Amino acid sequence: MGSYVELNDTLEITTEQGFPEDVLDLQKHQKKPLSAKDFKGRVFEFHGKPGARIYHSAPTRCFLVHNIDGKWLYWGKIIILEQTIKGENRESQKTSGKYKIIEIYDPEYQEQITKHESPEGMSYF
Repeated sequence: MGSYVELNDTLEITTEQGFPEDVLDLQKHQKKPLSAKDFKGRVFEFHGKPGARIYHSAPTRCFLVHNIDGKWLYWGKIIILEQTIKGENRESQKTSGKYKIIEIYDPEYQEQITKHESPEGMSYF
C-alpha cells in the first residue's frame, strides 16, 4: 500500500470546476484591463479537481489558469485560503478549496506567459 499526493503551484481549472469566467472574461480584459483591486475582498471557490492535490498555502502564491477546452490561459496569481480532499480511494478523490486573487496580468503579459509557460501544445494562444 502506498500514498499519492500531487503538489501544485498552479490552480488550473475549468469553468465547471469553478473558474470565475463571469468576471474574468478575456475579451473584456483586453478592452479594459482588470487588476487585483477589482477583486479586493472577494473569495472564489473551486471544486472537483481530480486527485489528492496540495496547493502552496499562504503566503506563497499559486498561478491561476483557466482551462478552456484543454487549452491553458494564465490570468495571474492567487493565494489559496482553504483546500479539502475528499474521496475513499485514489480514483474517487477530489480536491476543492477557496482562494483570493492577488495579481491579474495585463493583457500583453498574459499572452506572453500563456505562450511560454503552458505545457507543449496547450497554450490558448
